[in-house]
Amino acid sequence: MALKPYFAETFHLLRLCGPILVAQIAQTTMSFVDTVMAGQVSATDMAAVAVATSFWLPIILLVQGVVMALTPIISQLNGARRHGEVAGAVHQGFWLTLLVTLPAMLALYYSPLALHWMGVEPVLAEKTTGYLHGILWGMPAYAFYQVLRNFSEGLSHTLPTMVIGFIGLGVNVPANYALIHGKLGLPALGGVGCGYASALVFWAMLLAMIVYTRRSPLLHRFRLFARLAAPDWRQIGRIFRLGFPIAMAIFCEVTLFTVVALLLAPLGSEVVAGHQIAINFSSMIFMLPLSLGMALTIRVGHRLGEGQPKQAKEASIAGIAFGCILAVFTALATLLGREWIGAIYTDNAAVLELAASLLLLAALYQISDSAQVIAAAALRGYKDTQIIFYITVVAYWLCGLPIGILLGLTDWLVPAMGPHGFWIGFLVGLSIAALMLIWRLRIIYERVENRSRADLPLVDGL
Repeated sequence: MALKPYFAETFHLLRLCGPILVAQIAQTTMSFVDTVMAGQVSATDMAAVAVATSFWLPIILLVQGVVMALTPIISQLNGARRHGEVAGAVHQGFWLTLLVTLPAMLALYYSPLALHWMGVEPVLAEKTTGYLHGILWGMPAYAFYQVLRNFSEGLSHTLPTMVIGFIGLGVNVPANYALIHGKLGLPALGGVGCGYASALVFWAMLLAMIVYTRRSPLLHRFRLFARLAAPDWRQIGRIFRLGFPIAMAIFCEVTLFTVVALLLAPLGSEVVAGHQIAINFSSMIFMLPLSLGMALTIRVGHRLGEGQPKQAKEASIAGIAFGCILAVFTALATLLGREWIGAIYTDNAAVLELAASLLLLAALYQISDSAQVIAAAALRGYKDTQIIFYITVVAYWLCGLPIGILLGLTDWLVPAMGPHGFWIGFLVGLSIAALMLIWRLRIIYERVENRSRADLPLVDGL
């Protein structure tokens, strides 16, 4: 097998991936800054930011997941040189985003009611509610920014994502400072101010993306803002059917980790802290395959649009292979540095010991996680998204979580393993997901090749 095409596709993927990865780092840094700056006020303010994030993040990721359908649509249209249809597709994405954002905002507004059902102490509940009602005002901006981001990335132009990520970070720090501590004549809101600051960041990012879209020679030629197309319910429906399974797959994955954290809570704060260190570090490592996967969706879609199914297949194989090789190195680094990693977070000896043992499992977890997220991204490039949701439910909720509960909380098979049992469940679930997604990719390769041999169109735009 000639390796040259795979090396070439890997190079293209890395070129697309770089700016996306930097943007992901900037976004993660914003969350870190919120937590640190709120913690300088009080532990309650820091806790309010953490609790609020567990509410708004799944909701906003649902909206983002629906919008992600635009990336393969735009990339396939661009690859097929059907540039006249791009603006119309983006406009229908705007209408769909409006439809899904409004109920999401309503859900976020009333989500603090759950705090009272959970018996959260009044001061923490009040600050969490204030944060959620503050960030609520930024949701429309975040959603429409995602539309423009997917428009740009679908055209294989990922640089704006990186630049605007740093703009958002640049706005976040002074906005936090002013709203938390009451500077420039503003009231001192404490941790609540982080919510309003995040809303300002989202509007700044949207404004920056609009300016970039109007001024960039590459993006301006699509005349996106020259005229807004009327809603086309057939096309909106097709985008939704493509994007909704993506959104639900993301939602299922995020809520799985939330459920596990809740199940571990009765085992004590040291257990939760050790588990959280392993999860937090794994989440940072996850940005590598996630960014590579986003680039792969663009590349596969573009190759299919060009009518090159063989090259689309080569791109997806190259992406999965490179992601797994990279995961081997990050796994070795995690294995060798697990004690040092834990020491970054805490000096509690019991927590450090638990975190180090969990990071052993996290090292294995990274390889399966990389394979499944990149394989899912390749399927998005082929517009095969519904199966991703089904596989996610089966692998995570019907296999991984039950195994985690069985091993972690019961003595049915072995003495209760606590968090280690849940991490074995994660590993099993992710491995099953990776195998099933790669199996699905092989089926899609055959279908696309058969269509190509029959001289049938490989893409259908919307």
